[in-house]
Amino acid sequence: MNEALLRGLTPSVLGVLVRRGADFAAAEDAVQDALVEAVRVWPADPPRDAKGWLVTVAWRKFLDATRSDTARRRREDLVDEEPAPGPASAVDDTLQLYFLCAHPSLTPSSAVALTLRAVGGLTTRQIAQAYLVPEATMAQRISRAKRTVSGVRFDQPGDVATVLRVLYLVFNEGYSGDVDLSAEAIRLTRQLAAAIDHPEVAGLLALMLLHHARRAARTAPDGSLVPLAEQDRGRWDTASIAEGVEVLHTALARDRLGEYQAQAAVAALHADAPTAEETDWVQIVEWYDELARLTDSPVVRLNRAVAVGQADGPRAGLAALAALDGSLPRRTAVEAWLRERDGDLGTAARLYAEAAGKAPNLAERDHLTRQAARLNARRGPR
Repeated sequence: MNEALLRGLTPSVLGVLVRRGADFAAAEDAVQDALVEAVRVWPADPPRDAKGWLVTVAWRKFLDATRSDTARRRREDLVDEEPAPGPASAVDDTLQLYFLCAHPSLTPSSAVALTLRAVGGLTTRQIAQAYLVPEATMAQRISRAKRTVSGVRFDQPGDVATVLRVLYLVFNEGYSGDVDLSAEAIRLTRQLAAAIDHPEVAGLLALMLLHHARRAARTAPDGSLVPLAEQDRGRWDTASIAEGVEVLHTALARDRLGEYQAQAAVAALHADAPTAEETDWVQIVEWYDELARLTDSPVVRLNRAVAVGQADGPRAGLAALAALDGSLPRRTAVEAWLRERDGDLGTAARLYAEAAGKAPNLAERDHLTRQAARLNARRGPR
């Protein structure tokens, strides 16, 4: 396999797809899928025309993805922009597709990636960001999952835990990314909660409702991000908060704690505080301790460092942060915030600027850039 040849052909193949009408991001995704296919096929059956082969396969991948996206959008058109409270009155086949893609022949991580791509409509890049892995790694994972299930019968649906993970990631992408999938994720989780008596399903539904309740306050009229502490709590959806808290309390009463219930408990404590200053950070730290025990997730430990910084002061937060890998996404932004609270404005400004360069989306980058500019203005000429 001539990897240099593949790299050299990539720009021209990408250009062909764009000229045929594919948008650049979708074309990139399709070309990447074609490259993975080439790595698999060419050693045994090299093509006579390498570029022609890649163009044909990439265009087919693009068309398949476009049809999948169109089908997903048709399903979303049936859903109101905001999810209505209460049990779902109608069920379509989308949730069943989630279970089928979470096939027992796949590892949980591969099943989640395949479902997000095939049913959730996310791009390979978005899925890779959610998993904190390089885009090429995720493309190979999805390709392997497709090959694994290509010859099996879909008569053994996957487990609930994998489907919950998919719904959670789809909601997060819709909540914080540039594709609005939050309402669809809530709708499907309602269906699952109505069909399955499972505390973690209820925990995930509560978590989604509590986060979604703050959506209107998360951005300013100009589209810029508004941090939680600065949000107008009068704009929070009190009906969704009340429903989320009720669903959570019912789940916790069963004494079968899971990660989604613990995350929802943190969200409920934020929702319960009349002001940012009245937030019960000590209890939030305790819930993050539970989450760390349940998941051993570096992202959980990053959020815990923020909570420790609020509960016990910035230096305690920095001590908790010191144990985390410096390459962890958003770690630099958290350190900048803690340094600012500790009075080290110069270091904080530098770290905010550094974090802006690593931001996963434009809104977050602009927010971090403004934080750096604000601190530099406070420090004055140097």
